[in-house]
Amino acid sequence: MLASSQNSLRFGWLEQLFSSAANSDTQENITEGINLELAIKLIQSVNPGVSSGKVEHRFKELQRVRERMCELTVDNGSGHEDHSENKKLTARNERVTKQEFIEVFHDFCTRPEIYFLLVQFSSNKEFLDTKDLMRFIEAEQGMAQETSLKLIQAHEPSQEGRQQGYLSLDGFTSYLTSAECHLFDPEHGIVCQDMTQPLSHYYINSSHNTYLIEDQFRGPSDISGYIRALKMGCRCVELDVWDGADEEPLVCTGHSLSPPLLLRCVLEAIGRFAFVASEYPLILCIENHCSPGQQKVMWQHLVKILGESLYTVPPDEGASYLPSPHALRRQILLKGKKLVPSSDGEDGAVSEEDEGAEMCQKIKSINSGGTAPGGSEKDMVQKSVITQSNPSNVSPKRFQLLKELSDLVTLCQSVRFIDFSTSSKSQKPWELCSFHESLAVRLISESPGDFVNHNKHFLSRVYPSPMRIDSSNMNPQDLWKCGCQIVSMNFQTAGLMMDLNTAWFRQNGNCGYVLRPAIMRQEVSYFSADTRDTVPGVSPQLLHVKVRRNLVISGQNLPKPKGSGAKGDVVDPYVYVEIHGIPADCTERRTRTVNQNGDNPIFDESFEFQINLPELAMVRFVVLDDDFIADEFIGQYTIPLECLQPGYRHVPLQSLTGEDLPHAKLFVHVNSWYILNI
Repeated sequence: MLASSQNSLRFGWLEQLFSSAANSDTQENITEGINLELAIKLIQSVNPGVSSGKVEHRFKELQRVRERMCELTVDNGSGHEDHSENKKLTARNERVTKQEFIEVFHDFCTRPEIYFLLVQFSSNKEFLDTKDLMRFIEAEQGMAQETSLKLIQAHEPSQEGRQQGYLSLDGFTSYLTSAECHLFDPEHGIVCQDMTQPLSHYYINSSHNTYLIEDQFRGPSDISGYIRALKMGCRCVELDVWDGADEEPLVCTGHSLSPPLLLRCVLEAIGRFAFVASEYPLILCIENHCSPGQQKVMWQHLVKILGESLYTVPPDEGASYLPSPHALRRQILLKGKKLVPSSDGEDGAVSEEDEGAEMCQKIKSINSGGTAPGGSEKDMVQKSVITQSNPSNVSPKRFQLLKELSDLVTLCQSVRFIDFSTSSKSQKPWELCSFHESLAVRLISESPGDFVNHNKHFLSRVYPSPMRIDSSNMNPQDLWKCGCQIVSMNFQTAGLMMDLNTAWFRQNGNCGYVLRPAIMRQEVSYFSADTRDTVPGVSPQLLHVKVRRNLVISGQNLPKPKGSGAKGDVVDPYVYVEIHGIPADCTERRTRTVNQNGDNPIFDESFEFQINLPELAMVRFVVLDDDFIADEFIGQYTIPLECLQPGYRHVPLQSLTGEDLPHAKLFVHVNSWYILNI
């Protein structure tokens, strides 16, 4: 291998690195090498993902060879062993020679796929000069020419390489594993979209029953649910408010076993964390189940705790759209019921929110250990879906609403959905319909174009089915594809659906607002949410993900799945590449399995996908451990198509719960281009 020759930049740099370590070693006999622990740390400084145990084991293997050779040398030929020399051997075994250090460094710090890539672009030299590097970053990485020398100065470890303008294998590896070669485009790490369009033109990161941190029935309630969601960029949280003892309203799911929270404490937490992650407006979805007396207390808490952050300006009666997120910065909007204007200015009766009543019915059924009124739980759910599908056939419960509380609701007034025709004739831009998940899915199937057009003007909120007692999540893309802005997610439940939600809102600086595709905003356009073909007026995009030997390629430091034990530390990884989006785009492909290699498995695949609506597509990489009984999850990474950086990129893997897996990555080559419709 060129990079291991004694004339290479690597060899000279490693000699200097070893000498420097030896000179700093305070122990005696430094001519015999450096301390074993120090040698391991030097290896890990270049490859932090490698375990110290594996490095130590490799050093010990080489030392056993050295020991055996020394034993043969010190044998005096009489069959008697020289014990004084044996003691010296034991002492030397705790030290590493220069030759051993360089050999182990080659073993653990040479990525063959990167080495072959360097050779390809350097015309078989053992380094990239400025012209080679310029050609690579321009042709593959899509970067400007003048950055090549800067990259060398930033990543080349050897002084000789920096002086001559050469990037060695280790410098090239440093560059390709740096933040500059992350798959996620850093331009999307800050707010990069137009934030001056109407509120209805954005997807809004939304939480369901934010106070629950486990399931919907028996799980605990905690203020930490609000704090976590707000820190994650959530811009719509939910409060179910009920009468409590001592005239203090409570936040809880009615008639469940989950302990309640004081409304006052919840509002104090919201006030502290409302704009920590984002300055754009926060929507509080309030389901009011309180008596008039405790509504008065609720109003007092809202005004006192949230103060000037509460947006109470009445809507402009002549407006065709809501204000923009930019115009509503650092404002808190209340979503709730609103009294019909009257001349007497008194309290009045309004219909109760359907979601709260429906959830109560479901939980009462489970609490009693019996069935829902009038039949089985299945019958109850079917009846619930029919009710949602035909709301005009049912008379909802009514309750007295305090006028002062009604006056706090301005831009997000809850109204009942009848049908799209009624909405187009009478609904105001500041009126918002909430849709049961089942109803929304039915409307997507029956009237996909009408649903998209409805959402061009009005906000729509979709909440999970009450059958999701385990706090499972619906697929948000099923609702985003018809333009629904507020898809309420159970933030406490990890998995594919929350991966999609988290990744989606990362594309605009994680501010909680993402501009919807142009075809869903333009007045004169038609888009059907269930399209299974190309989208009129939108150029499809070809996405090419290569995972090929000598091109791309590999995984690094893939951990053993949590809880598995049958195969020890050995993993047999393979990768799924999934596309999530409109039905025409949803697909997946998988690589072959690489047996017993989690350190640096080399895959040999190349995938090509046609994306018909790029603005709504996401790519998900999932790494699994191939097992005889059941394949186990190792890690994943999900990213909007719009955020992909082209070229050779590293993909940081995340756990089931969304935390980064230390040093675990995939190495991929991404290329994409638009298909021109001529």
